Amino acid sequence: MKKITPEKVEQENTEDVLSAPEEKYKGLVQSIQDGIFIIRDGNILYANEGFAKVMDYNAQELIGRDIKDFIAPEYQVLVTDHHALRIKGNPAHSEYDFSLVKKDGVTRVDAIINLTVIDYAGGSAVMGVSKDTAERRKAEEKLHELLKNLSQSIKTTIQVLGMASEVRDPYTAVHQKRVSNLALAIAKEKGLPADKIEGIRMASSIHDIGKISVPSDVLSKPTPLNNIEISMIKEHSHDGYEMLKHVYSPWPLAEIVHQHHERMNGTGYPRNLKGDEILMEARILAVADVVEAMATHRPYRAALGLDAALQEIEKNRGILYDNGVANACLKLFREKGYQLTYQYELFRLH
Repeated sequence: MKKITPEKVEQENTEDVLSAPEEKYKGLVQSIQDGIFIIRDGNILYANEGFAKVMDYNAQELIGRDIKDFIAPEYQVLVTDHHALRIKGNPAHSEYDFSLVKKDGVTRVDAIINLTVIDYAGGSAVMGVSKDTAERRKAEEKLHELLKNLSQSIKTTIQVLGMASEVRDPYTAVHQKRVSNLALAIAKEKGLPADKIEGIRMASSIHDIGKISVPSDVLSKPTPLNNIEISMIKEHSHDGYEMLKHVYSPWPLAEIVHQHHERMNGTGYPRNLKGDEILMEARILAVADVVEAMATHRPYRAALGLDAALQEIEKNRGILYDNGVANACLKLFREKGYQLTYQYELFRLH
């Protein structure tokens, strides 16, 4: 279904009333704050008070004038070309940015204009609806500042959660940092956009935050875990999701954490998701998590080694692990000399 915007409704309403007798539309069009003008062959046939006011004229002063008299020199060819193409019915030339010049001949007003072909005074004409972009720029600047503050707030939240994890379980904290570094490297190797990479950085640096709910004697147990203890640890994905699900973020942090133990063939946990049901960020995190866990020491067993970890990824790519993610990981280690690293800076704001 075609999206109908308030601006489109207003434009269509204006077009409708302009096709009616003057006494039926004049009051409505004159009351619209946006600038409205009608031109034919470059000459202004009609202008409302909104358009005239922007340039410090009254509407009658504009009638009969060449529209180019009020357009900044560098935009005159653009405006002329767009009007000519629009009158021929080309919809691709209906909207563009330009600058108006006020009555003093110096002061400029940046605007965005939408053009429509209408029947007016016995022939085809072009109606322009112009909006001053100053308010739009202010709104965009305000939104940018809000997003910047929100991003900083999210980073602070992630930092605090990471520090809490580190204080309670230093081993898991180191694991998270190594996994985060590898996940970022895989994401970059795959050519993911910067925004998605930032989401991976955030989620991977606290992907095991749910282990805060696991008794510390289980996490640090120096002997193999029994079935009950394994079940307790397996709850950490869901527990992490519960901790993060109400943290407002432009990235699906809670879902990435929730899914990082899911597997492509549906044999993972906690929800047995498979294939496209698993976020790409979670697929990357899953591979990085497995490699780090197998290659390094765990409290309940000695390190299995990097070769064993890479063999696991190679053997099960396309089965347990996303094929493209697995290939990117293998390439990093086997062709580009990547090494598992530990960097404290991952929990610092940047």
